Amino acid sequence: MPTRVNRQTVDLSAYPDLLVLYLGMRVNRLYGIRTFFSFGRKISESVAGKPDGLLLHEPVYYSFFPMNMGMRQYWRDLPSLLAFARSEPHRQWWLDFLRDSGGTGFWHETYSIKGGMEAVYDDVPKPLGFGRVAGIQRARGPMFGSAARLGRSEGGSPVLSETDLYES
Repeated sequence: MPTRVNRQTVDLSAYPDLLVLYLGMRVNRLYGIRTFFSFGRKISESVAGKPDGLLLHEPVYYSFFPMNMGMRQYWRDLPSLLAFARSEPHRQWWLDFLRDSGGTGFWHETYSIKGGMEAVYDDVPKPLGFGRVAGIQRARGPMFGSAARLGRSEGGSPVLSETDLYES
C-alpha cells in the first residue's frame, strides 16, 4: 500500500562547513522585557543587512512563560559567523550584555556539519538543552570561546577575551 505522506529531504553536500545556531533570550525579571525587545530590534536590523555567510535567519518561540524567544540561523562556515560576531555593533552588544544582562538571560547552541557542538548559557537560571543533558560548567579558560568549545582551531581567539570581562 503506497504512503500518502510526501517525504522530502535535502542534499547538504553544497554546504560542507554549515553551522546551525539556536539562540534564545529569556526574560528573568520584569524589567528584562525592555532589554528583550531592545535586542530584538537590534538583531532584526543586523540580519536585514545580510551579513556575509548568513544563509537563513528564522524566529523561534520557545515559551511565553517564562518569555524565551530567539532564532535559528544557518551560517555558511565558522569564519563567516565569527567575522559577524567580531564586527560592530555585534561585538559591543555582546560586551554590554555580558557586563549587565538587563534582567534577561541569553543562550546559544551551535551544531556543525563538520562535527562538534557547543553551547553557552549566560544568566540562564535553570539548565536547558545541552545543559540539561551534559551538565553546566563555568565558561572560563578553554571553555570561554565558542570555536574552542567546538574543537575548532581556525576560529582564533574568542570574540571577547576573558580580560574584557573579568579582573583576572
